[in-house]
Amino acid sequence: MLQTLRQPWNELPPLSGPKREAAERAMRRQWWAVARSTDLDTPQPAVLLGERLVVYRTASGKPVVQSRRCPHRGGDFSQGKVHGEGIACPYHGWQFGSDGKCAHIPSLDNQSKIPGRATIATYPVIEKWGHVWTVLEQPAMPMYELDAWAGLDLEWLAGPPLDSETGVAVAIENFRDVAHFPFVHEVSMGPSPHIVEPLMVKREGLDIWMQRSLNAGNGDWANDGDCEMYYHCTAPGLATITYDYAKYGKRIVAGFPSPMAYDHVMIFWGVANERSYSGADIEECLRIEEMVYREDLPIAGALEPREVDWDGTYVEHSVPADLFTLNYRRAFNEFVGTALVEQAG
Repeated sequence: MLQTLRQPWNELPPLSGPKREAAERAMRRQWWAVARSTDLDTPQPAVLLGERLVVYRTASGKPVVQSRRCPHRGGDFSQGKVHGEGIACPYHGWQFGSDGKCAHIPSLDNQSKIPGRATIATYPVIEKWGHVWTVLEQPAMPMYELDAWAGLDLEWLAGPPLDSETGVAVAIENFRDVAHFPFVHEVSMGPSPHIVEPLMVKREGLDIWMQRSLNAGNGDWANDGDCEMYYHCTAPGLATITYDYAKYGKRIVAGFPSPMAYDHVMIFWGVANERSYSGADIEECLRIEEMVYREDLPIAGALEPREVDWDGTYVEHSVPADLFTLNYRRAFNEFVGTALVEQAG
């Protein structure tokens, strides 16, 4: 059983130096989703912390993430075509391999004269949970892993990416905030109690857990009945809920907002059911979770500021219902500190 942490509600350890700048530098060293695996029949555009990227799958099935700009005359590779193990620019047909080197220039009669410096930036890739992930600089830590899912036989279904005018931290906090349910999710969840019970929260380093019982009520969100909800967030950018139904098994929703800019994310997300799950099918689970997400978007997108105010410009007041939020912020601070210390070393 998780234990309630007793910590001052309004204490937040500061980051050293300009906090926003530190957060932006640290996030360049973290893994982020940039495309759904199911969309890679054609090259896909992506933006990560201001970097314009192309994501594609080679003929052999390898996912690739590279700079989107052709170094010849600036063509957009996301409009190009895959050629074997590389991609061709739509403007003049210059081809680049998955290693980033120019492999063919159609207008050149002697291919040995390809400019040696004609290359495009190529980034590390991991394909996981129905998505392609990358990192812009040397990663500060391994790709996210959740021990709680290790023994589960899961079927994943990626949801449609959702454009949200918030920062990563605001998006993660919104995902697992429970006090907003009665006001934002009255349609999907049905009427919810306004008073939030003492929360069962635990934090270890970058990981935060919370256990909460779901009383089904009459919203679509809980058509399968009562269950136990196990929240797990890992700073900076992973938020999950594992729903454990005594009579059906387990299903999951996971969100991983990807920072196009410091205060603007593309929310990549998906659902997963145990293959033995006997409740609603995975398409219905996705429909319900998407309904919840879309209720959040206009409210979260109008928050001021659009990202957590690490530099303390705005006044905020917290209450016990914010316990998970405050622990996530501590974890985020720890992530930034770890990433920048390793970078300096």
